[in-house]
Amino acid sequence: MKIYNKKNKLIYEGQHFKGIINGKGKKYDNEGKLKFEGEYSNNHKIRGKTYFPNGRVEFEGEFLFDRKWTGKGYDKDGNLIYELIKGNGKVREYNSKSELIYEGEYLNGKRNGKGKEYENGELIFEGEYLNDKKIETIKQQWNIVNN
Repeated sequence: MKIYNKKNKLIYEGQHFKGIINGKGKKYDNEGKLKFEGEYSNNHKIRGKTYFPNGRVEFEGEFLFDRKWTGKGYDKDGNLIYELIKGNGKVREYNSKSELIYEGEYLNGKRNGKGKEYENGELIFEGEYLNDKKIETIKQQWNIVNN
């Protein structure tokens, strides 16, 4: 099966069953560059590799509901920079331009604990996270609800 975007660029090729992606496949970005290759189950990545735009491996291993779960992460030059075991560890996340957007702790496949968030190479937040949310955001939401 092959799926194309509105600009007629290939965005997925691989196995499926009744319109649901299952088995081996490859996913591409809107420019036609390989983003992921590996195995899917019910439209979710379960095992394989994600790639930087330069073609180097960004992460290889297992996924749980499309989240990096157990495996190794690399920087855009191919250097090993972290390992995750069952969603736990210290990680670095990059955007589609290979720019660092987060570095910090993961627990159960989500940002949990101390971390730093970046935008355009600039530090924009340093603090604590709980289930992918900044603690300060959680406190603000709590105050709105309880006032």
